[in-house]
Amino acid sequence: MDFQYIRIQKSISSNPFPEFELYFSCNEHQLLHYYEPELGLFVVESPMVIERAISAGYEPVSFVMIDSLADDMCTNFSKLITDNLSDTENMHIPVYLADYETLAGMTGVNITRGVMALMKRKELPDIKELLRDFRRIAVFDDVENPTNVGAMFRSAAALGIDSILLTGSSSDPLYRRASRVSVGTVFAIPWTKITNKNKDFDYLSVLHKLGYKTAAMALSDNSISIRDERLKQEEKLAIILGNEGFGLSDKIIKDSDYVVKIPMKNNVDSLNVAAASSIVFWEISYY
Repeated sequence: MDFQYIRIQKSISSNPFPEFELYFSCNEHQLLHYYEPELGLFVVESPMVIERAISAGYEPVSFVMIDSLADDMCTNFSKLITDNLSDTENMHIPVYLADYETLAGMTGVNITRGVMALMKRKELPDIKELLRDFRRIAVFDDVENPTNVGAMFRSAAALGIDSILLTGSSSDPLYRRASRVSVGTVFAIPWTKITNKNKDFDYLSVLHKLGYKTAAMALSDNSISIRDERLKQEEKLAIILGNEGFGLSDKIIKDSDYVVKIPMKNNVDSLNVAAASSIVFWEISYY
């Protein structure tokens, strides 16, 4: 494999490189559907996030780099690509180069870590295959903010959650902000997503058939504390966290095996979902 350095000019009209324009001319949704019906693309930022993506088997289509950092970065990425991807002999990867001011001005992104990459998506795993053998999983039910999703992935990775299921309108973990906030842990934890096209899919039923007890995070008359020993003793447990504004639906709360709350003081009855998730993951994880 080799990297092909391409010098970027300061004027957009002076750059006849459609692929470079994808970094700033397409939003996340457009990149997701760029090759439809085939799998789409996504952009990642910073060396660590890119390294974790490549190590997880994601193939880079191109890079944008600050010119002074390119040689060292390409040396590092080359080894990772060779070690983690197949059929690399015929790979020719464009690397678009310019100084910081030029790139920041054209892309609208503060490239503080010196690099971005455009990558190919992979097929998401089937929910039954993904969750069959794990003990502690998390469900993000309509968690819409990519910053929250990224922070929750980071906490999940740090605190021993085995896998994550996203449902409904939950933000895509591969969106740029989510992967950046997660520090690349969206590539470290197995996950899949039930799309809006399948929003009526009964994931609780699937989880129960796979042997999971389900715990919905919500305030209700029958809520138990996250410190309740019954939760720790469950062999397979799925913890469900809901939408930032509306929480979980009445049906999810009713059909879950447990309804769980975090004990709080000073008349505070809720936390941001990302903050709550870190507490919950700590309490239910195995060490």
